[in-house]
Amino acid sequence: MSQLICKNLLVGYEGKAILDPLNFEIHAGGYLCVVGENGAGKSTLMKLCARFYDPGEGTVSMGGQDLSTLEPESLMKNISMVFQDVYLFQDTIRNNIRFGKNDATDEEIIEAAKKAQCHEFITKLSKGYDTMVGEGGCTLSGGEKQRLSIARAILKDAPVVLLDEATASLDPENEVEVQRAINTLIAGRTVIVIAHRLKTIRNADTIVVLDEGRIVEKGRHEDLSLIHISEPTRLALI
Repeated sequence: MSQLICKNLLVGYEGKAILDPLNFEIHAGGYLCVVGENGAGKSTLMKLCARFYDPGEGTVSMGGQDLSTLEPESLMKNISMVFQDVYLFQDTIRNNIRFGKNDATDEEIIEAAKKAQCHEFITKLSKGYDTMVGEGGCTLSGGEKQRLSIARAILKDAPVVLLDEATASLDPENEVEVQRAINTLIAGRTVIVIAHRLKTIRNADTIVVLDEGRIVEKGRHEDLSLIHISEPTRLALI
């Protein structure tokens, strides 16, 4: 249940089209990157695929089923999300990771943390996995929060991953660790990623370039002209 298809997708707000219309397909195990200017519709597309809301027209389907017909619990079992704004609960490190799988054993939690490159920093905390996290994760760095979020997603082991790549704002050391964790997370899964760096899009099966809610280019990296996005963004991606 991991093939994703967006068909004639249209979203509007107060009479203005935000996405109009979009058509693309990601095969099971495929890797699709979305690039474009701020406000191009990237986050809106991602939220539609997670069914935070339904499109005004068209469909998003997973495994041949329209997302609007699925029970939220069934949908969420099949999707992991890692967005730039990571929210952590005011609870222990252990329970924040366990949120990805409520019945996970301690061994499974530690294994997920190792794969997400966060076991080492956790063991250096005052109480290790039993260390309390401040509300929203305020006691941790941005890179540490990202890696805990990825550990949660790895533990969940859902076939579809929605990822808003968040390495652009990290220092070099944290960027390397988070990128390693991301590489582990997406291996063998169906992935949609909002991409900001060349290393993310180079090996994508399909790159979708959005401009004001429209697909202006679609294809592999070597097939794109990237003339539809700003010079700074284009230079980061070529």
